[in-house]
This record gives sequence, C-alpha cells and structure tokens, in this order.
Amino acid sequence: MQKILIFTTVFMLIGCAYKIDIQQGNEINEALLSQLEIGMAPRQVIAIMGSPMLQDPFHENRWDYYYSMREGRKQATQYGATLHFEENRLQRIERFGDIPATDQHRPESESARRR
Repeated sequence: MQKILIFTTVFMLIGCAYKIDIQQGNEINEALLSQLEIGMAPRQVIAIMGSPMLQDPFHENRWDYYYSMREGRKQATQYGATLHFEENRLQRIERFGDIPATDQHRPESESARRR
C-alpha cells in the first residue's frame, strides 16, 4: 500500500512539472502578408494565406487570421491579421501583435517546401 501511495505521489508531481506547448490558429508572417494586394479576390487570398481561422457570419466581409503559441509555462505569443473585403475584393489589412518576418515555429526544411 505504501509503495502505491509513493508511486502515485511521484507520478502526480512529475505530471505537474511538465506543461505541453499549445499552438492555435493560422501560422502567418510578413512574407505571406506582403504577397496580398488590395483588390484581390477571396480565392486569391485563400491561395496565399489558406482558409481564415474565423469567418464571422455577422460580418461576412471580415476574415480573421490569428496565431497563438504558448511554449510550456512561458507567456503566450499572439499575433494576427484581419482582412476586410468590399464587393468581393480585398480592401484593407489590419495587423496586430509582432508578426514575424518568416515562419518561426516551422523547421526550416518544412518552411522551404511550403513555398
């Protein structure tokens, strides 16, 4: 009985010490955003950026690309872009957070294959 109690206590302490990385959203960067041009059709934007993380049914002309990464117990990194369309054409790009110049969380070989 004592061995089970010690094993359970040690197992619980180890479980509390490690915290997994949590990645959410679209990986975006300035290299991708710089390819966008005002006046592009939505299908052209999707070809460059992929599908948006959020498409609000109440604001169909607004697409949100959001990225968040929490590595272990560190502060989460959050950034993104909101794309606004009018008459089925890209009209405005709003950026928030510190968007990296290139993919930071993807191994270099995988990033090169993506292009």
